[in-house]
Amino acid sequence: MTSSPDPTAGLPDGFRTYATGRQYEIRRGDALAVVTELAAGLRLYSRSGVLLTETYGDADIPPGAAGITLAPWANRVEDGVWYLDGKKQQLDITEVSRNNASHGLLRNAAYGLVDESQHSVTLEATIFPQHGFPFLLRHRVQYLLAEDQGLVVHQTLINDSPTPAPFVLGAHPYLRLGDLDMDELTLTVAAETRLVADKRLIPRSSEPVSGDTDLRAGRRVGGLAVDVALTDIRFDGGVARHTLSAPAGRTVSLWQDEACTFVHVFVTTEFPDRARAVAIEPMTGPANAFNSGDGLRWLAPGDSFTMSWGIEATLGDAACRFP
Repeated sequence: MTSSPDPTAGLPDGFRTYATGRQYEIRRGDALAVVTELAAGLRLYSRSGVLLTETYGDADIPPGAAGITLAPWANRVEDGVWYLDGKKQQLDITEVSRNNASHGLLRNAAYGLVDESQHSVTLEATIFPQHGFPFLLRHRVQYLLAEDQGLVVHQTLINDSPTPAPFVLGAHPYLRLGDLDMDELTLTVAAETRLVADKRLIPRSSEPVSGDTDLRAGRRVGGLAVDVALTDIRFDGGVARHTLSAPAGRTVSLWQDEACTFVHVFVTTEFPDRARAVAIEPMTGPANAFNSGDGLRWLAPGDSFTMSWGIEATLGDAACRFP
């Protein structure tokens, strides 16, 4: 793991500080996951010491939103503007370069502990009514290492408001296969349609996947430059899988359930200390859903909604799969 200089190096554990707050470690067999107080983020997941997600140092905030969870919207809202019963709502602009409201309202929020065991941790944060979003919600996130040591994540949104509330849920993990050269891996994504976005990454239309966005049969990561939302996902038994695979047969996959009808794929050369990184982001709706209505859901007062996803791997003789 590459990390920045740690100002608390050498201090007892009780005196250590982390930019992402309290760190929750869960273990099962040879599996380890580290979850952060900040944004209920997945900082690390490994099997047999092999990193299966990108990670970062103690003094760093998540680069490129690595591992954070997203509520009450994923991706972006154009100009931070949407309309509720004909009344304009103005969200804070958090992506200044594109003048968008980005990645929900909990990216910089601390999540409190609900439950913790050796194999799982559950965190929760409140979304309070505010300008641009006049609703009271709770976002609860459970990370579980299953008996087969695959990672399972349940994200639940609860509406404590007296009126229905709009939402999109998502997550922002980056996958990797240890120290294998990312350029030599093959990326396979089971999706038929791409959303065509403008320079501000706001979808304007859709079309069948083609070229670099057609990942159904797998494409070599080296040379890929995509930042695209995909839909019309192929589910098998209620689960869709998107996979990074190595020539020798090792694989790491992100699976998502049928509540997640979109996946955003982001291949970047700007992740710190990595030549290339691949984010595979399960989402219940795409960017700007508050305006387009595409994938947008409304949660009735007192109701809850859960999306589930996870990470599995095949590493030589060791395999972990769900379900």
